[in-house]
Amino acid sequence: MVVSDGYTEYILDQLSYVENVVSKKMFGGVGLYCDSVFFALIADDVLYFKVDDSNRKDYEERGMGSFKPFGESSYSMQYFEVPADIMEVQNELGIWAEKAIDVARRKRK
Repeated sequence: MVVSDGYTEYILDQLSYVENVVSKKMFGGVGLYCDSVFFALIADDVLYFKVDDSNRKDYEERGMGSFKPFGESSYSMQYFEVPADIMEVQNELGIWAEKAIDVARRKRK
């Protein structure tokens, strides 16, 4: 799970629409937090957002898959790959991030 510094910087710049987002290196990847709530991860220079029933359909309709920490044969986690076209538009990425943050906050309670 190598994550380049340049990719992490790009994602943080794109997420500047959302306040209080910070990154922390973890297990070879990068975790993204908003106000101490873990809502996203970066693995192998791919961005994944936290999902539940409220936003999973957005990803599935675009054919995006879930994060599998140990390859395709491993289990799926509740994080889905963010579509490339969404990442390119800051305010759109911010909307998707806010949904993921809401999911993470609900899970935390």
